[in-house]
Amino acid sequence: MNRWLAPMAQARAEAALAPAHGDVPVGAVLLDPSGRVVAQAHNERELTGDPTAHAEVLALRRAAAAAGEWRLDGHTLVVTLEPCTMCAGALVLARVERVVIGAWDAKAGAVTSVFDVVRDPRLNHRVEVVAGIDADACGAQLREFFEGQR
Repeated sequence: MNRWLAPMAQARAEAALAPAHGDVPVGAVLLDPSGRVVAQAHNERELTGDPTAHAEVLALRRAAAAAGEWRLDGHTLVVTLEPCTMCAGALVLARVERVVIGAWDAKAGAVTSVFDVVRDPRLNHRVEVVAGIDADACGAQLREFFEGQR
């Protein structure tokens, strides 16, 4: 069994909370180097009126606050949708070791689809990428949300 399926299921469960307040269902789970969940979040832009309240950024903030340290060396972010440029930049700045992605974002993805911020050799840190984990289920969650918006 793929070691990333269980944390991705947790991220999808977190994403499922977002539509209750009008947010796009994206969920993120941050694992410490031992694989223990240290933070989780879902999109809260509509809920909070904060344009930076993406699941990835919120999970990073919560983990850093809990650790009392902005550096998240050795950590893995598991997220249901490929991060945007802001979130990809935050992963680099937080020194996250790895990002595990569910669905690709062909319009705004910054981890291969449109840009590859996390592995750009011009930056001072690069993030390992594991992609396509439970991609069908992650993509279906997003499609169902947007179909309901029409």
